Amino acid sequence: MSSLNKYYNPPIRSEWKGRISNIASPNEYWHECIHLHLDGLSNLKSEFFNSDIGLLGYASDEGVKRNKGRKGAVNGPKEIRKQLGKLSAHFSGKKITDYGTVISHQGNMEVAQRVYSGIINEIIKSGQLSIGIGGGHDLAYGHFCGIHKAIKNSKIGIINFDAHFDLRPPIENSNSGTPFYQILNEFKNDVRYLAVGIQKFSNPNSLYKIASDIKANYISNEDCTLINLNHIYKVIDEYFKDYKHLYVSIDLDGFASSHAPGVSAPGPFGFSTHFFRCVFEYILKTKKVVAIDIVELNPDYDVDSITAKLAAQIVDIAVTK
Repeated sequence: MSSLNKYYNPPIRSEWKGRISNIASPNEYWHECIHLHLDGLSNLKSEFFNSDIGLLGYASDEGVKRNKGRKGAVNGPKEIRKQLGKLSAHFSGKKITDYGTVISHQGNMEVAQRVYSGIINEIIKSGQLSIGIGGGHDLAYGHFCGIHKAIKNSKIGIINFDAHFDLRPPIENSNSGTPFYQILNEFKNDVRYLAVGIQKFSNPNSLYKIASDIKANYISNEDCTLINLNHIYKVIDEYFKDYKHLYVSIDLDGFASSHAPGVSAPGPFGFSTHFFRCVFEYILKTKKVVAIDIVELNPDYDVDSITAKLAAQIVDIAVTK
């Protein structure tokens, strides 16, 4: 275990700051309510947990680098926490714990994914909703492996809000564009995948063929409109009607760059925040969601922290709904 300590940092109190509540109305802000698990990697075990929701960061952009994207997502978790801390807290009765951050030590993304998987397994086994904050989308492979370990003998549905399929076969090594290909090939009998927001600009014909070959489903970005919501709800209901558990992955580059400029691969024609919120809240109402992650925040390219604020408010929606 000691050799893995370099892949993990415990939560840092200084990353959680914000306005101080009035004495008459205490604990009105996230930073005042969040619990920090400070007991180290060896004590990240389900028997020690007593929480409703667990946050786990993934400070790595090694996968983005391998995928020829622009680096900077390594600082995503810190910026999401910074914006979360400032938000008003409306989750009375729920205990939320920050379990720290997994890091890709010396670019060893594969070990970081294994460490991430192990911690997520313990979080979900303890009955908590798992929320991952990244970091590159390669987080998804580690996250799913942890979900699969914790939820035995049950099929898991994946809904990925994303401009990209992320179904590239690993050639030299895995990266931020390969996680769902890895998942669908490794766990093919236990998983079903739906990508929402797929853009033709960002996916060559070969990826559409791969999606067809491995029986992945998708909703194109052109169909991600408010007028089409009932159809999308029906697709989700039908596609996952026999699935008791859902994992929702949110790549911020699926949003229009006017909403999310601070990402690894921005796109001007992505979906709107209003569309996303409607669909996301619909999915949450199914009560099937066991894990969520928000990935590809790149603070180096953010404007007025708008993308970090979007990511933080998505976490808040997940917690309060």
